[in-house]
Parts: sequence; C-alpha cells; structure tokens
Amino acid sequence: MARRLEREKALRLRKQGKSYSEIKKLLGISKSTLSYWLTDFPLSESRIQELRDRNPIRIERYRQTMSKKREARIEVERKKVLFKLGKLNERDLYVGGFFLFWGEGTKRRSGQVALSNTDPAVIRFFIRWLLLLGAEKSKIHFVLHLYEDMDIKKETRFWVNVLGFPESAFSCPYIKKTKQADISYKTGFGHGTCNARYYSQQMNDYVRTGFEYIRGLYEPK
Repeated sequence: MARRLEREKALRLRKQGKSYSEIKKLLGISKSTLSYWLTDFPLSESRIQELRDRNPIRIERYRQTMSKKREARIEVERKKVLFKLGKLNERDLYVGGFFLFWGEGTKRRSGQVALSNTDPAVIRFFIRWLLLLGAEKSKIHFVLHLYEDMDIKKETRFWVNVLGFPESAFSCPYIKKTKQADISYKTGFGHGTCNARYYSQQMNDYVRTGFEYIRGLYEPK
C-alpha cells in the first residue's frame, strides 16, 4: 500500500514536469525505481531543455567558456593599446596630469591643488604628478572620507601604506553618517575616498592655467 502511494506521488510530480533527480530529492526513491515506474511518462523536449539550462554544471561550463572568450577578446585590445602607448615619458605624465585634474580635481578653492578619488592608483598618480611639477612631498596632505560602519584605524593604515606617507600627513577623517550597506551603488574600491591636497597658491595658479588652456582648445566657439 505504502509503495503504491509513493508511486502515485512520483507520477503526480512527473506530470508536473519534475526530473528524476527532483523527485528523488522529494521522495527519497532511487532513480532506478523511478525509471521503472515512470518509463511511460517521458518529459517533453521543451522541459528537458529547460532542465538542462538550469543544470549548475552546464551553467558553470557556459560561464567558463564566456569568460575565456572575453579574456581572449580583451587580450587582443590590450596588445593594440600597449603597442600605441609604449613607455610613458615625463611629458606624457605631465600632460596626463592636467587632463586628470580637469576631470577630477577640486577647482573651486584657491591656495591649494586638490583631488579626491576612491581609487588608490589615481591618488598615487596625482602625487607623482605634483612632484613632477615641483611640489614638496612634506607639504602634501590628505583627508579621508569614510563611513561610520568602517574600521577607521584600519582604513587609515590602508591609505598610509598604499600611498607611502606618514600618518601625520593625514588630517582627522571626515566620517559620513550614511552606512555602506545603505548605499545602492558600488562604493568604489571599498576604502572610502581620499582627498589629496597640496597647499600652494603658486601651484594653484600654474595648474589652473594649464587645464584652462586645454579646456579652451575644446570649448565651443
């Protein structure tokens, strides 16, 4: 009697489009027994295809295949870019810094040259550019913008280490009341925002003149 009830349950599940694996998981009946009971109740071609598409192994293989194709495609473009760029010299860095400041720099303040970003590499480039312009390393300072649920000391040490400056070069961080988990967009590189500042009116005048000259080349007439 119990066996007949199990077979009826298996049949109902099969008619609902369940695979042998799904029925086995629900009823605890071996696949060989299910194959014997349900041999006259095959799944439709569309249902078989649907189950195949949902198969974790199949999905992972597809992801790996697409990943390899993407990597191969990017590698082709990477070779093109590296061939065109070659090795960057000081003039390349000099010009590139003005474009970076034009896009990301703080322009509303006089008496300093400042830039904020979440990407440590951008801040490192900005520092390299300031030094190229003749800035004194000891006069470069930083203010971190962090979230209240962050480990403030840990994030400060991160920026100290990645930028290669003493902790004394960092002012008291600005702590945002909003928590990272409450933000609907990705928060950059996960270590808050670093604002790098160099206090010099002469440098401010120099940099402003440079990026305004470049901007003027593209300003609508």
